[in-house]
Amino acid sequence: MNIKTLLIAITLLVTTTVVEAERIKDLASISGVRKNQLVGYGLVVGLNGTGDKTKFTGQSLRSMLREMGINLPPGTDPKSKNVAAVAVHADLTPFTGLGQTIDVTVSSIGDAKSLRGGSLIMTPLKGADGQIYAMAQGSLLVSGLAAEAGDGSSITVNIPSAGRIPNGATVERSVSNTFNVGDHLILDLHQPDFTTASRLTDMINHTLGKGTARSIDASSIKVNAPRDPNQRVPFFSLVENLEIDPGDTAAKVVVNSRTGTVIIGKHVRIMAAAITHGNLSVTISGDEEVSQPNAFAGGDTIVSPNFDITVTEESNRMFLFKTGVSLQEIVRAVNQVGASPSDLVAVLEALKQAGALQAELVVI
Repeated sequence: MNIKTLLIAITLLVTTTVVEAERIKDLASISGVRKNQLVGYGLVVGLNGTGDKTKFTGQSLRSMLREMGINLPPGTDPKSKNVAAVAVHADLTPFTGLGQTIDVTVSSIGDAKSLRGGSLIMTPLKGADGQIYAMAQGSLLVSGLAAEAGDGSSITVNIPSAGRIPNGATVERSVSNTFNVGDHLILDLHQPDFTTASRLTDMINHTLGKGTARSIDASSIKVNAPRDPNQRVPFFSLVENLEIDPGDTAAKVVVNSRTGTVIIGKHVRIMAAAITHGNLSVTISGDEEVSQPNAFAGGDTIVSPNFDITVTEESNRMFLFKTGVSLQEIVRAVNQVGASPSDLVAVLEALKQAGALQAELVVI
């Protein structure tokens, strides 16, 4: 599929999409009920000579051995290629209780070539408050692979210096939340929008009675809830499964300058504008001319470069946008002049600068 066909397909897909009702659980979350990030520092052992050689790894190994009752002679640097210093991080999801397990990610912070085959030694994971919330330990699953030959050639597949341990940390401390606090809950929309907030409030009031919900702003909705947890859980189960039609998002054009990807929202409109756009192609080719003297002339062979420069400019084509042009018409018109995605980006940026693009232009 070429670029033109792909752009047209995306256009038709966006413009013909039927708005369907979405569940409240997919649009909003409870304020104060969130995951918490945990982080720790540890050692991975059992590597096949792919560990690191950094000084802090040796210091960490000395400290670990000292805690186990093994004292190395002063000044001894335990340089072991089978050990690597790592950073360990995990997400502590809400309502996770004591004794439950969570996944952890382990990443090398030294010059270790690979963590494949290693095991993480017991590592405390701390929260932002400095308290220990989980203990991590276990064998790593590493999807990356690195190999090196004796002649210096090497190959690397994915990232061998990072891995995961499924259910690798045991929760030692739970985190409180606001779910069972007070006589109401606050729903926060993932994407603030006044229309969506209004429709969500109306749906809750229509289903559970007038006055149950009240919109605070474009992002927050206050919902009266029972104090008894036995009633609050089924109450919110009912609320989160209600379906509404979310409001249309604001008109946006998102441009990825690195890949040339352009996403145009269906509400994007263009004021009256005329555009001309063409490409300038510069080709430089070079070859070498060799001047060879006769056999008995006694001269030297001379090599002189010869360059040829060709400049080609495509014929510019002009097309006119009338006021209120839709998304599909924009892409069709740009495709008619044979524009590439990068050309489309240039056209959209020029339209925005001219004040003819009635949308927010987001460049990432």
